[in-house]
Amino acid sequence: MANNKLLVNERQADLGQFMVGRLLPFRGKRQVGPFTFIDHMGPTTLGNGIYMDVDQHPHIGLSTLTYLFKGEIEHRDSIGSVQLISPGDVGFMTAGHGVTHTERTPESKRTHDTFEMHGYQIWLALPKDKEDMEPNFQFYKSSEIPSWTQK
Repeated sequence: MANNKLLVNERQADLGQFMVGRLLPFRGKRQVGPFTFIDHMGPTTLGNGIYMDVDQHPHIGLSTLTYLFKGEIEHRDSIGSVQLISPGDVGFMTAGHGVTHTERTPESKRTHDTFEMHGYQIWLALPKDKEDMEPNFQFYKSSEIPSWTQK
């Protein structure tokens, strides 16, 4: 089955009070290259008692890249990283031999106001020789990421 012949509908997954659409894996394709999961968050409206609160959970042998178009996520992990991820930023967590982490709506957004949340989390399988490496978290502000404007 050729990849360019597939159209995949997101399947909804409930993460507490927050739904994501999972693009990978699906029955016809378990993985595409190193991409193991692709989760689409939103677009949705949060706030006023409805927040993203993904409790502590483990990862091993992979990396996750979090990228937001709108909203904010507070990342905390077992290696001591605490990072607010805002639109255009990149959070890149490499689990290696193991890390646990949470992803939550930050305290500053827990008001009666509502806000948009929209982004992706892309899960990548590590090469066999890197699966047991030390875990780490790398963060890149949107201003540090190259961009271009096409006219």
